[in-house]
Amino acid sequence: MIRKTIAGLTAAAAIAGSLALAAPAQADDDPATTTLFEAVAASLGDNGGAATDRNWYDFDILANGVLAAGLKGALDDPKANLTVFIPNDRAFQALVADLVGPKYWFANEAAILRELVKLETAAPGTLATVITYHAVKGQIPSQVALNVPKGYELTTLQGGVIKVYPLPRLGTAILADQDPNDANPFLVRSKLDIQASNGIAHGISFVLRPGDLDG
Repeated sequence: MIRKTIAGLTAAAAIAGSLALAAPAQADDDPATTTLFEAVAASLGDNGGAATDRNWYDFDILANGVLAAGLKGALDDPKANLTVFIPNDRAFQALVADLVGPKYWFANEAAILRELVKLETAAPGTLATVITYHAVKGQIPSQVALNVPKGYELTTLQGGVIKVYPLPRLGTAILADQDPNDANPFLVRSKLDIQASNGIAHGISFVLRPGDLDG
């Protein structure tokens, strides 16, 4: 049922992913020359190019997901001009534990990544659909996101909508996705305004869902 639901979400996906996981070069620290992909994949360089590590609060799994989905070029495009909401590795663990089984709360990052690749194999385009749901056109600094009207809608590259519910006194905002059965992510205050040469990224606590994945 889960995989049929995901397959339905990805039927309209325009990008089919390659499953080759290649280690990117370490990112330059200068935001004037660092692309969005390099910013996301910086932790892979810190880990000697390994696919995963033991730090659940960086973005190894997302970086590998971008590669598997064939989206590296889109995030390296110098004309991209995007805002990307980036889930950390723990967020992907929560997603896999919810979709596949609670035993994954005790799994390591490599096991989580393998399960995501299995889902992609079962329903090609899944990762592209989910990842493009995390990106919107234009750059939205956190101070803008924290001051938009309650329920402000952002249209993603995937085509779906995210609603923003600012909590300015807490220095964060809730992002409401299309899955009514699960907790919505919030902006992670320590991971805001990651500036790149072609956009800006904000860390979030859970993976945004473009539909009712486990309904």
